[in-house]
Amino acid sequence: MRHRYLEVTFRKGIALAAYLYLPRVAGTAAASTADAGNGMRADLAEDGRLIGVEITAPSLTTIAQVNELLSSYGEVPLASEEWAPLAAA
Repeated sequence: MRHRYLEVTFRKGIALAAYLYLPRVAGTAAASTADAGNGMRADLAEDGRLIGVEITAPSLTTIAQVNELLSSYGEVPLASEEWAPLAAA
């Protein structure tokens, strides 16, 4: 996967969960998952790279919190338009 994207799961019109997919080589799987606080879980590759972020509490998680997590792993912060699908929920 070359580009990151945010996938939001809705139930009865309310955001239930979301997952931020980060670029990775095909076949790369999560070797471990870490609690990242603020309703987030970080999926890590075998080498410790962040490959995805599960957002388990979309109504409580902010773009600033996600960006703080991304920055802690050396990833580029989300732009507001990338967060827009979840912000609209």
